[in-house]
Amino acid sequence: MVEFFYLYDPLCGWCYGAAPAVVKLELEPDAVVHPLATGLFAGGGRTMTEEFAAQAWSNDQRIAAMTGQVFSDTYRDKVLGDRAGRFDSAPATRALTAVHLTEPAEELETLHRIQMLRYAEGRDIADPALLAATLRDLGLEEAAALLDSGDPALDAAVDSRSATAQDLMRRLGIGGVPALLRMQDGQPVVVPNGALFGPVEALLASLGLRPDAEEDVR
Repeated sequence: MVEFFYLYDPLCGWCYGAAPAVVKLELEPDAVVHPLATGLFAGGGRTMTEEFAAQAWSNDQRIAAMTGQVFSDTYRDKVLGDRAGRFDSAPATRALTAVHLTEPAEELETLHRIQMLRYAEGRDIADPALLAATLRDLGLEEAAALLDSGDPALDAAVDSRSATAQDLMRRLGIGGVPALLRMQDGQPVVVPNGALFGPVEALLASLGLRPDAEEDVR
């Protein structure tokens, strides 16, 4: 069994681009993937200026060309075009932490659904009501109830997981996300980042895993 840590932020376009590789890796019977939300884009009160939107769209087109992931015109118009919109991953990070605490095996699938809400459907994933409804649509009733409850234990878990992720980033000299870490002899080792954006089969083969899982991003 090979153990991995996957560092991400739900507002990271490159993390969305890496989703096919990460989901395929999670499905491998010889791999265990532990997702960790870093909180890199949480808080700060940033809004969507015209300059920031143009930069984001240009970057998104690079990701789409490399990975085939969809960045829709609806996303461009409704998300990047919303000058009152918040660029804050704190609400989505809280939702994903609620999933981690209640149904940890569903965190990566939930992350991908939240990414699709933003990049394909043009929805505002800083909206707590949308996030709670999404968890319920996925059958994650306990996570949705925890998200709605205001339980301070949820915020404590968010802070703890973010601190763990950011400590790993500092120790290993990681400057951004996504980042995939492979445990070797009890120590995390960074998998070259480019491997997450090339052919999935090549990533699995480079990790010594079977490149033959039939399932793909759901």
